[in-house]
Amino acid sequence: MDNTRYEYWPLIDRPRLDLPHGARLAFWIGYNVEHFEMGKPSTSIFDGTAMLRPDPLNHGWREYGVRVGVWRMMELLSEYGIRASVTLNSDVCAHYPRIVEEGTKLDWTWIAHGRNNSIFQTGMSPEDERAYLTDVITTIEGSTGRRPRGWLGPALTETFATPDILAELGVDYVLDWCNDDQPYPMKVTGGRMISVPYSIEVNDIPLFLGRGYTGEQFYQAVIDQFDQLYAEGERTGRVMGLALHPFLVNQPFRHKYLAKALRYITGHDDVWLTTSDEIADWYYREYYDQVTS
Repeated sequence: MDNTRYEYWPLIDRPRLDLPHGARLAFWIGYNVEHFEMGKPSTSIFDGTAMLRPDPLNHGWREYGVRVGVWRMMELLSEYGIRASVTLNSDVCAHYPRIVEEGTKLDWTWIAHGRNNSIFQTGMSPEDERAYLTDVITTIEGSTGRRPRGWLGPALTETFATPDILAELGVDYVLDWCNDDQPYPMKVTGGRMISVPYSIEVNDIPLFLGRGYTGEQFYQAVIDQFDQLYAEGERTGRVMGLALHPFLVNQPFRHKYLAKALRYITGHDDVWLTTSDEIADWYYREYYDQVTS
């Protein structure tokens, strides 16, 4: 294959992965807390006004997440003993500092997710991208008190240089390549990097916006994903990442179906409720040297 970032590595040729505490499945939530620039088209519920400046319909819909949805999510995750792994736009630190303040109290993990979801790196020169990524990471570190170790590109976008620059800056895992149910090593010019499984199909944007799923259909998709991975995890460990957005899944009429799914998942034994940072720590500690030597 012609992707030079990683080797083709069939699942059947890998060593058995033993998760902490004898778990079959590592379950984590990738919670996208984002800022969108006023006047720029972005994720929309109604395309008919998306090109207008201003666009109160879509901008207000997205902003519901940081004004209301995220607080509903904090209560829900606390109820089930789950800490979010937040893919955080650095602009959130300036515009919505209360989210960072309360998330820090809950020991949420912070993952770098670009400056905002209106800017993509595609087309940036390596010099411009290095300055951009440095600013994103140092801004998040200054606001949260933790230097982010993980990266998710806005809309899962990268340049060909992104992983190399991130590794220079101390980031050691990325979420952009949704191609596996286990972590695996990636190639960078310096330092080290792995991919941690994220979700693109069981993700509330493609399910609710792309396919028009109801809350009940979303619930069924999540538990079907869980059931399959949980069964396979008896042979070798699996990772299930669930990607969510507060302006979508935390709308009142959908929120109860997420709660129902979490009740189902947490009702099973042998599930490691964890964060993306902890998954990376475990893989580096137990397997990275073994599979890269």
